[in-house]
Amino acid sequence: MRDQQSSLAEQAITRRSIVLAGGGTGGHIAPGIAIAERLAEIAPEMARVFACSTRAVDATMLSHVGADFVPIEAEGLSPRPLKLVRFVRAFLAGRATARELLTERGARVVIALGGYVTGPVVAAARAMDVPVLLVNLDATPGKANRWVAKRAARVLTACPTPSMPHFAEREVGMPIRRAAISPTSVVECRTKLGLEPGFHTLFVTGASQGAASLNELMRALVRGELRQGDRAAFGGWQVLHLVGNADRAPIEAAYREAGVRAKVVPFLHEMGLAWGAADLALSRAGANSVAEAALNGVPTIFAPYPYHADLHQKWNAKPLADEGVAVLCDDLIEPARNRETLGKALIELLSDHARRDAMRAQLRARARDDAALEIARAALELAQKRA
Repeated sequence: MRDQQSSLAEQAITRRSIVLAGGGTGGHIAPGIAIAERLAEIAPEMARVFACSTRAVDATMLSHVGADFVPIEAEGLSPRPLKLVRFVRAFLAGRATARELLTERGARVVIALGGYVTGPVVAAARAMDVPVLLVNLDATPGKANRWVAKRAARVLTACPTPSMPHFAEREVGMPIRRAAISPTSVVECRTKLGLEPGFHTLFVTGASQGAASLNELMRALVRGELRQGDRAAFGGWQVLHLVGNADRAPIEAAYREAGVRAKVVPFLHEMGLAWGAADLALSRAGANSVAEAALNGVPTIFAPYPYHADLHQKWNAKPLADEGVAVLCDDLIEPARNRETLGKALIELLSDHARRDAMRAQLRARARDDAALEIARAALELAQKRA
């Protein structure tokens, strides 16, 4: 055992890595990929490894970009006895796995991106005197991030935190991965996606998990009971609809029966193509989705996830709505209710070309700093101090 420990210690001296900890949704993984991309550009000698959750979405996204990753067991904290026991067991197991990972890879710094998995990884890092850089990705910092912030060497935030104005030392913006930035012209993006180049394009997305209520809203808008004025609004338009885990067949059938051109897919890795193809979007309001829409200059109707107790996604999109470059509308879940709010806002923007053009122009005029690069540089500074 001592020989094995000595061997690991020797490897850690020669191997240097930065560990990116977080996961559970695409909103945690995508910013991590962006930061890893910039690290590869400015410090190629430093290895990059993800300590992610055990959820399938993490493995899917990280495998697609060829990232090195290790799943870490983790559970959310709950006062309920059985869930509390599961949390403790998972935390201890996750911390042990994380400690082994940090040792074997010669970790110089941990970048914490949020989610349950950050807890055990940060605990291991603290015990090993590995500095932690917390990157908060939501307008309302979650429990895990509030816990990590007390143990981090530095705390940056991707967006304003109005409920906790002094949570971070600096707001840097959202890290955006290369694949989420439109790579080419509108016509080429549409062509690559199999869309008609000459039609206006509505992009509907519930992010990596999908959004059942948005799926049902679109079905309600285009089904047989579609009002005459609504039907006319879809003239000249096509829809690119990411449905997540939902059954795509009934959604495809609804578009087909209504005579609305549509391409329905579960998930898309090259989100930049989708944003580049879009004239208008209907989207959840996760911080990552909000940032991608803004960076790509796409006028968007944001429908915050309705099942969070504090509705914290609303705060992600509120600054853009206040500027008049986006629309923020509550998701009322039931299709009939949503049709009168979300649906009405959508139909109005489908028909108002001048308003969309003005929104797009304002979005493109906004400053575009490279947050991922700034975070990568901050991580390297901490790594150099440790070295």
